[in-house]
Amino acid sequence: MARRSISILRHLLTKPLTPAVAAQTRSVTYKPRPGDGAPRAVTLIPGDGIGPLVTNAVEQVMEAMHAPVYFEKFEVTGDMPRVPEEVIESIRKNKVCLKGGLATPMGGGVSSLNMQLRRDLDLYASLVNCFNMRGLQTKHDNVDIVVIRENTEGEYSGLEHEVIPGVVESLKVITKFCSERIAKYAFEYAYLNNRKKVTAVHKANIMKLADGLFLESCREVAEKYPGIAYNEIIVDNCCMQLVSKPEQFDVMVTPNLYGNLVANTAAGIAGGTGVMPGGNVGADHAIFEQGASAGNVGNQKMLEQKKANPVALLLSSAMMLRHLQFPSFSDRLENAVERVILEGKFRTKDLGGHSTTQEVVDAVIAALD
Repeated sequence: MARRSISILRHLLTKPLTPAVAAQTRSVTYKPRPGDGAPRAVTLIPGDGIGPLVTNAVEQVMEAMHAPVYFEKFEVTGDMPRVPEEVIESIRKNKVCLKGGLATPMGGGVSSLNMQLRRDLDLYASLVNCFNMRGLQTKHDNVDIVVIRENTEGEYSGLEHEVIPGVVESLKVITKFCSERIAKYAFEYAYLNNRKKVTAVHKANIMKLADGLFLESCREVAEKYPGIAYNEIIVDNCCMQLVSKPEQFDVMVTPNLYGNLVANTAAGIAGGTGVMPGGNVGADHAIFEQGASAGNVGNQKMLEQKKANPVALLLSSAMMLRHLQFPSFSDRLENAVERVILEGKFRTKDLGGHSTTQEVVDAVIAALD
């Protein structure tokens, strides 16, 4: 009898599982697909003003996390005539760049190096995430807005000339190709991130052909995403609605200039430009930097006192880690930053505190899991 029992047990242990049993024992995960774990090279441009201070903050945190990235650093300043070719080649090779602010001289015909990078690398989409952070007191709650801005044309085309002395003509260029491309990016982002609505921002009541073409492109793309609500708003009304009822917005898609204004307004409402992450993305390359551009190089006093807020660039570097398919490192960094903000002990002046950049960095490192 015992011998028969052993025989039956051996048979059960060696018998292949039926499909039903196999399905019950197979583990299922819905985690994001991980990367291969190999360290990735990232081009680093510290930039002007507070740029070196906040990019150094990111370097320290990445080292403390043992994140699988290493930096190729290049010194670039906003007063250079062009971004050096070796920097462009480094970004093309690495596919990813982390950047501090580059100052753009006012007037004088000197072009913006920020714009040169976007055009040379075809970084057609600017993405800024403006959201409430626990622990930060703001006038509005439930703000979680993603501003997706066309990044290569519009008023930023840089096509200006003096017709006669005292008369300057500046061309705003809107194309069907770029409008459709940014609209599709916005709807794809909304679809993949479980967002419910896309709002197109425009001034088509005045610029009937240019902004009219942008709206026409957005409407055509919207028809392909019936599960996502779509609406339109004139840019001046948009700014008023942002400061009065920002929670009505979800994903916003805009031409170039409007997006800059809308993103900075939304950032100010949600807690300030010092805490809002962002990136510039193309088909092949991405540059991550502080999301809202206002004051991105800081002032001299802030630099001398070493009290620049590193939070925005730290969160942008978390976006970069997720882009590189290192989601666990991204989560660790975001959780540490959120913990420091919620605790409220270490904050820079723009968030109502007196901490230095280094004190905030040390607190974030201490909060890492």
